[in-house]
Amino acid sequence: MASLKSSNRVIMLGDCQSFYASVEKADHPEYKDRPLVVAGDPERRSGIVLAACPLAKGKGITTAERLGEALAKCPDLVVIKPRMQKYIDVSMQITEIYKTFTDLVEPYSIDEQFLDVTGSMHLFAESSEELANMIQSQVQEATGVYTRFGIAETKILAKTACDNYAKKNPSGIYTLTKEMLPETLWKRPVSDMFMAGSKMTRHFTVMGLPTIGSVAQTPLGKLKQMMRRKFGKNSDIKAEMYWRIANGIDDSPVRPGTHQVAPKSVGHMITLPRDYAKLEEIKVVLLEQTELVCQRCRGLGFMAHVVSVGCMGADFDRPTGFSRQIKMEDPSNITNQVYSWACRLLEMYWDGLPIRRIGISVTQLTTDTEYQLSLFDTRREKSMALERVTDALKNKYGESIVMRAVSKTEAGQAIDRSAKIGGHYK
Repeated sequence: MASLKSSNRVIMLGDCQSFYASVEKADHPEYKDRPLVVAGDPERRSGIVLAACPLAKGKGITTAERLGEALAKCPDLVVIKPRMQKYIDVSMQITEIYKTFTDLVEPYSIDEQFLDVTGSMHLFAESSEELANMIQSQVQEATGVYTRFGIAETKILAKTACDNYAKKNPSGIYTLTKEMLPETLWKRPVSDMFMAGSKMTRHFTVMGLPTIGSVAQTPLGKLKQMMRRKFGKNSDIKAEMYWRIANGIDDSPVRPGTHQVAPKSVGHMITLPRDYAKLEEIKVVLLEQTELVCQRCRGLGFMAHVVSVGCMGADFDRPTGFSRQIKMEDPSNITNQVYSWACRLLEMYWDGLPIRRIGISVTQLTTDTEYQLSLFDTRREKSMALERVTDALKNKYGESIVMRAVSKTEAGQAIDRSAKIGGHYK
């Protein structure tokens, strides 16, 4: 197996195999030797497959296919509803295991994380492969989840090594060096290149670049010219991105705080379970959305100057709805204040046609530690104090512990939403 030179960075991309399904199998050892998927509603045979264990994949079942189709392929399939909070907890547990080997751990998704072990590898093992095997064993022992590791000197090559080689390697570990690229990655079809979807693959093929190597070996200046002819004069950045990916060039460090950057906006959109045709019903959901957005702003320590509201109907062939914004007189993160401005937009721009999606966002954020006092707003301090109390209750006991009365009406969605994470039940 290849190894990295001691002078190079040593970056790993740890990927959890069939993560949701692996967590469920660890919790249900009785299903160890049975094909299992995590999917929508088993009783109604609805929803899509979110994760399939290797045994289920061996039956031809794929992620994102309809549950009914999966059951047709494998009638004895074990179907389990997703438990998003459980998966988040296990993901964080794996993060903590990674942190015992290096403080440079950057989550990439719920089941993938980058590790920079350049400065700590010598404390645990003589080679990066030995260290990866050690981490692999600890994660499996603690969680029951099997992890694969791509190892390289850059993040992009570590990701490429994991996706294209480690997942197919019996050990689940693969090291990819830049010297290996001509005999490995460059021979693969361009469809295997990171960030090259089906449309981009077709474009590369038409341009006479069918392999990753053909993209990598095209001089950057020439590739930019080719992509300008294909996509227009503003495609230089895209051309350089693909050229760097194909050549494994990536200077970005592993940053533990990558996903803790201050946001430029805070928002939330919901797809409704049915058409909402009455203004009173739409206002109920808009109030719930506003409360959620303002709660997030308060948690982050921000107030907003601008509020935006958008909604659309169910017919995507004949789109209806609007998206408008308005600047408030004073920055705020108080629900009732922001909601009053959101209602102005709704009443001004809603065309009266039924809607199926609605969202609200706030921008032009500023810290909530300083704000302009108003002689005419004597209730602001009391409102802020009340919001802080309700936020504390929700953080401790859950979103449904304090709820507005309108959320108990037929139009309300907050109760159902409080039982979900990422659109799936906890």
